[in-house]
Amino acid sequence: MHILFIGYGKTSQRVAKQLFQQGHQITTISRTAKPQDFATHLIQDIHQLDLSQITPVDIVYVLLSPTSSTPEGYQATFVDAIPAMQKALQAHPVKKVIVVSSTRVYGEQVGERVDDASVPKPIDAQGEILRQMELLWQAAYPEQSIIIRPTGIYGASVARMVKLAQQTSTYPNIHYSNRIHIEDLARFLAHLIHVEHPKSSYIVTNNQPIPLHEIIQWFQQQLELPVLVLESDVVSGKRIYASNMQQMDFELQHPDCFEDYSALLLKND
Repeated sequence: MHILFIGYGKTSQRVAKQLFQQGHQITTISRTAKPQDFATHLIQDIHQLDLSQITPVDIVYVLLSPTSSTPEGYQATFVDAIPAMQKALQAHPVKKVIVVSSTRVYGEQVGERVDDASVPKPIDAQGEILRQMELLWQAAYPEQSIIIRPTGIYGASVARMVKLAQQTSTYPNIHYSNRIHIEDLARFLAHLIHVEHPKSSYIVTNNQPIPLHEIIQWFQQQLELPVLVLESDVVSGKRIYASNMQQMDFELQHPDCFEDYSALLLKND
């Protein structure tokens, strides 16, 4: 099959490599040149996407990063570019369109459980824009579109967590955080092309919601730093579970984030 990646960052590169190794033809698109030797890479602005010169596309992955984290940056990347992308794809016999969104579309914020049965109700502008993106792709490709909602992606570096451990002496409350290892996310995205009757959307997470202060405390203990003090037992955030993914023939290779963090700390040493 001919597989097209619109957006070619760290996750896309991992998925594309796996699919190339399975024997598929890969074409990738991004704003800048990318180092890789197994795919046809096109440097294009997605707002003016032109796919007229490539062979028919069977599968599309849309994995975009906003130009900025502001609502304006989200709008420009995730929504304003959709008409040009969909127009460029019209001439192609697309069987699946796999669009990576985010669990930001869920507005729960006091420790509630969220899973694939939960109804997206965003509470901020960026979440609203991501939800609009999802609906626009589903409207254009009601049978072919699959929406992917990852939680926080980790696995490439612990620099941010080390900095938090060094700088945090108190934490205001119990705030649940959720994560998925970048390799597991990439493996799941690659796995989807083989799923005959996929769901319309999938949360992707390791099903291990953990209060953020506990993770910071763990890093502080590993680094022999003073351990932060929790200021209150007020609960925020959400506890996210990948209920659709759990029903599939797919197993995480990184179910325990602390094992991965230990390995990354040793690597840094």
